[in-house]
Amino acid sequence: MISPSQLSIEQEIKSLREIVPQLVGELRLDNDVDITTWQTLIDKKLLPKLAPDFPLVASICGGGSSGKSSLFNALIQDHISPTGGTAGINRRILISGNADGFSDGSRFEDLFNTFGFRPEPLLNKNDLVQQGNARYVLNLKTPSNLILLDTPDFDTGLKGSYLNREVARQALEVSDVLVYIFTNANYNNRDNTDFISEILTGIGIRKCFLVYRVYASYPDEEIIDHAGTVAENLYGSEAANHVLGIYRADEDNRVATDEIFMDLLPLGSGGVSLMDALASLDREEIRLDLMSSILMDVLEQAGDISSRAGVSLLELGLYRNALQTWQSHCVHQALKRFPMDIVLKRFMEIWHRTDPSHIRWMRKAGKIIDLPIRAAVNTVKWIRGRETRSPDSKENNQVRYSDETLDDLLTAANDLWRKFIDSEISVSLVNTDPVAREMREAYQEIETQSSLFSKENPHQMRISANGGFDFIIRAHPAIFDAGRSLGAEEWRPAITSILSSTEKLLDTSGQIDRDLELLVETFRKRMNLLSKIGQTFSAFLNVLPATVAVTYILSTGDPVGAAGIKVKLSGLFGLKDLYALVALPATSGLRTADRAQLESLIGPIAKTWLNHKLEVIQTIFQDTISGETLEKAEQIYSDSDRNINDLNRLLTNFSAYND
Repeated sequence: MISPSQLSIEQEIKSLREIVPQLVGELRLDNDVDITTWQTLIDKKLLPKLAPDFPLVASICGGGSSGKSSLFNALIQDHISPTGGTAGINRRILISGNADGFSDGSRFEDLFNTFGFRPEPLLNKNDLVQQGNARYVLNLKTPSNLILLDTPDFDTGLKGSYLNREVARQALEVSDVLVYIFTNANYNNRDNTDFISEILTGIGIRKCFLVYRVYASYPDEEIIDHAGTVAENLYGSEAANHVLGIYRADEDNRVATDEIFMDLLPLGSGGVSLMDALASLDREEIRLDLMSSILMDVLEQAGDISSRAGVSLLELGLYRNALQTWQSHCVHQALKRFPMDIVLKRFMEIWHRTDPSHIRWMRKAGKIIDLPIRAAVNTVKWIRGRETRSPDSKENNQVRYSDETLDDLLTAANDLWRKFIDSEISVSLVNTDPVAREMREAYQEIETQSSLFSKENPHQMRISANGGFDFIIRAHPAIFDAGRSLGAEEWRPAITSILSSTEKLLDTSGQIDRDLELLVETFRKRMNLLSKIGQTFSAFLNVLPATVAVTYILSTGDPVGAAGIKVKLSGLFGLKDLYALVALPATSGLRTADRAQLESLIGPIAKTWLNHKLEVIQTIFQDTISGETLEKAEQIYSDSDRNINDLNRLLTNFSAYND
């Protein structure tokens, strides 16, 4: 039984009604849950009934020619509903309410507005034989706390095609109690009782009165026995808890001709008239019992939606991480052959500009220590041995750099674009990467939860040869459409925008200049007396133009056996172990100690420069390719996570009510 604190329950049901559709829409769960039916339960069967002055709704139902209209007329003591021997004569819902309680007809109509139909006043009883909207009558015989419905036959038709079944269902599903009338010809008709049973017990257990229309010669014992069969067909073993009373209506031809009203006799001791029994029902108790049952069904479905939303959220996070990881990979790939000499020359300019005055004078006079001179000469020989150039080597070298950089940039951009429009994405991560651990845990949880829904995990994970993890992640429907919007028409202006941003990659002004100045200051503080005297670092700068290539290694290993500096870079989106190898010439003039000193200089410069450019590339890619999709993924993830938490809080509260 739910708590009688209906105000708080009403507010929380409204919150539930708001949150669940948001979750279904955000995470695109439409294929997994029937949200429309769930919303109808709340809109038509819970929220309207929570109003304290909402009257009890009782529907008269039964098969064709069972006497529904005669019973309705008898209860309101007025020959309103057409009667006769033809099955299915009435095709509309007819509603009766109290004239004093509903002197304003619009208020009566408003009661049913939330049920999906708005009744109109009955002006001509012949309107009832035509299909259409419900009609109503106001009279003084209907108790003020009761609304009575006469429903069309639900079994009129041929070969399973029932003319009025959906209209009857509409009326029965808005009812608090049912009055089921049957005859000797159909009391054990399982098709009829199965339909009524679905209404009574399928979603919310409604109680009912049973009315048996029989010949006067039938003994009460036989009527009770047949009524017991009907009750068992409707409710199973719980029939005794849900049947409110049994009545007999003896056959009389005068009833069919509207000469007299049907006479209803209660069976069993202490019986009262059916109208009095309906009017005396504890409306709050009936409604709370009914709503408890309906609420349990609503909460069960909401719990299922919460579980499915939780799995979908894990999948969204998995897909988002895969996209971000691939973007990080493409960002680094865009700089894999970047011309390092640009930043090194800029560093040299700053270094020379900040030299003490006597060093600047020595440099003008050509007084440089012997070792750096030999190193510079050997470096030039190494460069000439590795590259074939035209006479104007400086100009050609710059063109080569531009072509390589542009080629890497466009290739990386194209790879990123393709992953954002594909239906799945493959990524490989090392075991020590925090993102790998997060994705592995999400995958395993999806694997566990999917089995609860008898579904296969749509994603794949395997351990790679180096002990890391290879993932194949299916695109999430919540953001896949955003990715697919990056079609050919959008791709062309994106390329144009990327090309117009290439100057940012070669720019050494702004923050990078300030960072290089800090590096210069740091190096000068670290220099020992001998280095200061000889300005060894300044001499080393003569060999820096030989360092012209960067190769990225997306692993923790060092595959380079030749001379080089491995520089650890910032890991965008959690790519933790990411390195750049800066090529260094193995000049014969450099001693091991000198080479170590050179590496200690180049490493921080390369790291500072490359991390800046990685951020530039990332910004370019997000502005032109990935930003909208990733922002949408982050927003949906955040909103859905909050909604799932709120939904689970509501479910916990309702569980406390029922306890």
